[in-house]
Amino acid sequence: MELTKMDGMSKDMVAERLAQLKALIPEAFTEGKIDFDALKGALGEAVDSTKNHYSFTWNKKEEYRAFALRPSMGTLRPCVAESSGKDGTPGKFDSENLYIEGDNLEVLKLLQGSYYGKVKMIYIDPPYNTGKDFVYEDDFHDSVGNYKAVTGQTDSEGKSTRTNPETSGRYHTDWLNMMFPRLLLARKLLMSDGVIFISIDDNEIVNLRKLCDEVFGEDNFVAQFVWRGGRRNAAKFISTSHEYMLCYARDLSYCAEHKVTWYEPKRGLPAIYEAESNIRHACGDDFEEATKRMKAWYASLQDGDPSKDHDHYCNFDKKGLYFASDISRGGGGGPTWDLINPMTGNKVQTPARGWAYTTYEELLKDVQEDLIHFNGDGVPCKKMYLKENETQLKETVFYRDRRGSVKRLRKLLGGDIFPFPKDEEVLKDYITAFARDRGSIILDFFSGSASTAHATFLRNVEDEGYRRFIMVQLPELTYEIKDGQKKALKESKAAFEAGYENICEIGKERIRRAGKKIAEENATVAPNLDIGFKVFKLDTSNLIPWNPNPEDLEKSLLAAVDNAVEGRTVDDILYEVLLKCNLPLTLPIVKEPFGENTINVIGEGALMICLDKKIPATVAEEMIRLRDEKYKPVVPMQVVFLDNGFTDKDKANAIVTLKQAGVEEKAIMSI
Repeated sequence: MELTKMDGMSKDMVAERLAQLKALIPEAFTEGKIDFDALKGALGEAVDSTKNHYSFTWNKKEEYRAFALRPSMGTLRPCVAESSGKDGTPGKFDSENLYIEGDNLEVLKLLQGSYYGKVKMIYIDPPYNTGKDFVYEDDFHDSVGNYKAVTGQTDSEGKSTRTNPETSGRYHTDWLNMMFPRLLLARKLLMSDGVIFISIDDNEIVNLRKLCDEVFGEDNFVAQFVWRGGRRNAAKFISTSHEYMLCYARDLSYCAEHKVTWYEPKRGLPAIYEAESNIRHACGDDFEEATKRMKAWYASLQDGDPSKDHDHYCNFDKKGLYFASDISRGGGGGPTWDLINPMTGNKVQTPARGWAYTTYEELLKDVQEDLIHFNGDGVPCKKMYLKENETQLKETVFYRDRRGSVKRLRKLLGGDIFPFPKDEEVLKDYITAFARDRGSIILDFFSGSASTAHATFLRNVEDEGYRRFIMVQLPELTYEIKDGQKKALKESKAAFEAGYENICEIGKERIRRAGKKIAEENATVAPNLDIGFKVFKLDTSNLIPWNPNPEDLEKSLLAAVDNAVEGRTVDDILYEVLLKCNLPLTLPIVKEPFGENTINVIGEGALMICLDKKIPATVAEEMIRLRDEKYKPVVPMQVVFLDNGFTDKDKANAIVTLKQAGVEEKAIMSI
């Protein structure tokens, strides 16, 4: 009796798509293959067989589409020493936040199984293609090996990277080929009501909009935000003072059907409520005088004060501060009933467009409940209370001076370590509006200085949330090696001199310091905050059978007897198996002793792994006991054994024991 053999690959998205298509249109398959003529017949008029339609294309587009779907054979290795615990303690590994070092294309592939459809919001600040950006050439043959060479992990000289000057004949093509597969993979990670934000400037905004229309669908376009960040007088021809943020939803029709709304809190409300309280205390029930004083308070504010944006909320009554809003039917044609002002006894003027109400009884009810603001015997208004309207839709144009985020990061890190960091305050506002669920997962796979992680901390403090982040960053070196010596790169000189060898070191240190600062400044909520992160690093598989040497296959097969790559730990293998079993990397791992063996229990019993070289059949019985008496997982249990750890007899008995206890045969696997 044989165990299901794990193949070591990340989620096979092609196989998944084929299965979905086969379930939907079985007649389009013949002997397991797609019959395209049958498929066209099944789709009927939906198939466009002509070439007379718009398409956005470029060189090697389809190669990169296929590359995105190709499973990864790499893994993510835990790095406990560089991690921080939930409470910020160095070297603890209990945080639910992730910081992943690696090529984001491979990392996105590896995350597909564990985080498919689970991410609420993605924010990325990719290279803008200004001609000087770092360009990473994806390698179809050996992506992980190429990544390690590029980042100097396998070659002391490293592999030189390149810029993308406008004189290049592939200027836009190279950038599109870099972005296309990454966006394809990112889309799959989004929840049905999830959104992605992409920062960009004028160099590629047109192409990025077309690219996103293709990847996410034109119908899922949400907005093109314009971020005005201050003048730049050093520009050659004109001061370009803005950048863009494109926003797309995974499924905008789902958002509409489920009444998903993206509101943000109105700014300046605390100051308004303080002024209201003071004026009410001074004026009592003299609402007319209170209204005059409130208007005067608004007028005293300086231009740019956020409270001044809400100066229409200036009227007082016993219920609160309100705005006298239009009561007429939008577009006209509303009913024209007569209405008596209860204070004067006279008939008031009817709105020219008619009343906004559906029935006369609804209008009278609002009058009785003091929800109508009467202007003598003129046209009345509807009372809109500030307390009931504390949020607003986000606008597509906003201003935030870029220098603020630069100054704050300089102060946090003690120097100009990272140029042009994204503004964590702006990102916090977008998390507030678009990731309102306090348990949301936020992803940034061009993490840079980790502004998104910082923003997540800030928002969690505000509403005592437990949002988790996943930061992914290529460890771009701050130096290059010339004549055997490390020479600081011009744009990274300050970082290198401060001891940061790559961008990941900057990002991790920023998260550590930001978390500590936030915890110190918010002592009352700090015990419930997760200000830590688990570090994982992209690498080749920990298992020889999953990482064969194609140049010496015979030697690889002989070495497979011992399974593990030299220098890899049991925890390395555990996290790889967890990832390949499509479980989140943040699940707890508990090591349960059983005689001379160890049963690794993951996710409260969702996965049990035994990697010992001498496994008795009774291990299966202990696994079932742990499942039923101690852990009681909410999902069907999966079991993984080291394949050569059993005798054939013990293997067969273990399989029978597990199956009799309700474990599906396909969920009993070996490596």
